[in-house]
Amino acid sequence: MADLSEFKIVKEGEAEILMHKQNEVFYNKAQVNNRDMSIAVLRTFISKRKEEHEANSPKKAKRAPKVSESDASEPAKEDVPHASPPEDCRDNGECEDGNRMALDEPCNTAEEQVKSSEECNGAGESMSNADGKVQRELKPPRVLEALSASGLRALRYAREVEGIGQVVALDNDQASVDACRRNIKFNGSVACSKVESHLADARVYMLTHPKEFDVVDLDPYGSPSVFLDSAVQSVADGGMLMCTATDMAVLCGGNGEVCYSKYGSYPLRGKYCHEMALRILLASIESHANRYKRYIVPVLSVQIDFYVRVFVRIYTSASAMKNTPLKLSYVYQCTGCDSFHLQPIGRTIAKNNSVRYLPGYGPVVPQECTYCGKKFNMGGPIWSAPIHDQEWVTSMLADVKSMKSSYPAYDRISALLTTISEELPDVPLFLSLHNLCATLKCTSPSAVIFRSAVINAGYRISGTHVNPLGLKSDAPMDVIWDIMRCWVKNHPVKAQPADQAGTVILAKEPVLQANFARAVASLSKAQAKKVARFLPNPEKHWGPKVRAGRQITSKHVSLLGEAAINGVLNQEDNEESKTKKQKVEGNNITT
Repeated sequence: MADLSEFKIVKEGEAEILMHKQNEVFYNKAQVNNRDMSIAVLRTFISKRKEEHEANSPKKAKRAPKVSESDASEPAKEDVPHASPPEDCRDNGECEDGNRMALDEPCNTAEEQVKSSEECNGAGESMSNADGKVQRELKPPRVLEALSASGLRALRYAREVEGIGQVVALDNDQASVDACRRNIKFNGSVACSKVESHLADARVYMLTHPKEFDVVDLDPYGSPSVFLDSAVQSVADGGMLMCTATDMAVLCGGNGEVCYSKYGSYPLRGKYCHEMALRILLASIESHANRYKRYIVPVLSVQIDFYVRVFVRIYTSASAMKNTPLKLSYVYQCTGCDSFHLQPIGRTIAKNNSVRYLPGYGPVVPQECTYCGKKFNMGGPIWSAPIHDQEWVTSMLADVKSMKSSYPAYDRISALLTTISEELPDVPLFLSLHNLCATLKCTSPSAVIFRSAVINAGYRISGTHVNPLGLKSDAPMDVIWDIMRCWVKNHPVKAQPADQAGTVILAKEPVLQANFARAVASLSKAQAKKVARFLPNPEKHWGPKVRAGRQITSKHVSLLGEAAINGVLNQEDNEESKTKKQKVEGNNITT
């Protein structure tokens, strides 16, 4: 039986977990944004999945074979999402034992879950309609949290997402599994009936359970690359893969060779590096899925705080998989003026009602930049197709606003979804207005003026959730530089050396005469209504915490804060001096 005095209770949403004071199991407070966003996506996924099932059910009913009443009356044991709650758990989350219950005991065994399958909601049974045709009932989605640690995410899924089925929480660390099982017990009957914890290597478990889970959640401490191959095989057709990558230094170009070895893509260190990180991760997941005749459809891709998080649906189709080269591109970035150009990997041509797949035309750039004469760096391949489904984003935003009290990080995720809803979906990467002005050594126009000039030139422009100063536009780079040349004519700059990129760009006369009159659409709807889109961190030292099991020392000040470090170190000093005092007293007694 666990001694509750050794733990502190952490509450997030409707879940409560017991955190050991010795940092035995990893818990990251900063990931509340991540978990809230995942719950919002999961709720939308369940809703969309139900709509798709209802839309397709008449067709399925026509094709379904007839079955006997005896066959239809027997539920498939494998299809049951969860077991019935144990007798010693109450519905209100409390247990009959005065200490909530023996928290170290497992909740229920696999045999108990199979035996209780007949008491469940019968998901997966074949039902006969009025016409005598068979229609398969939609099962509650099964969720796999591949790296569970304390189990907080799995518990929040089980307690907060309506219509969810079984949640399987895995970890290969015994201390984490023990903590997860304690927390399942601590959260009462709902958690006990829906969540189960296993000690297992996530890669092996996913490989041995192909297409068994409707949702697979990967949230590692670092890179997810080693889990991707098994994860794309474990997701059911039309299911969801949620994937986090926190190795941003690698994905953003700090170690390009490491990024290539992990993700099969070379990053570039542009202002858009965080969005490129998202697109590299998507390209990597697509690459792993293609090996099994599968492909991905992104519904939401976000960069928050210190990590990127993507939500993709996975489908199986050998023919649709052929479109992958159309969704991938290499990136050429000028070393002088930071202009960038995308080189699609493939293209198609239609001929006699058939489609031929061919290599992409190239090159899209000459050996030297036409604007400043410098060389190009080449990166990629990256995912150049849309990274969000705007219908999903709109639906999620409405759901989040309607259930405001259910999201601890409501302000942050609603602001994020608002910004994403206004992004141009078909424009990869973005420009930095400050970066353009730094190249030309000129004063910066306001974002409204620059956006107006682009709109007046006949192009689209929007912000990006990745960077408050970033601007997405379908205007080609020669139009962008012409706008900046017209701006500099009205706001002259000092003479610069002839070999500077900005000097070469400004030496050319603009072909397009920019119109800086304020355009109606220069402000987004959220900006016009003064809706918050980028919020500051809620507290100091907001970021990834110390990995579980690591001894907290003074070098962790940047992660935890000076006060927290001093408190831990003082506590350790007091315990050490207390131990020494006891030893001295013991020696005095023996002498």
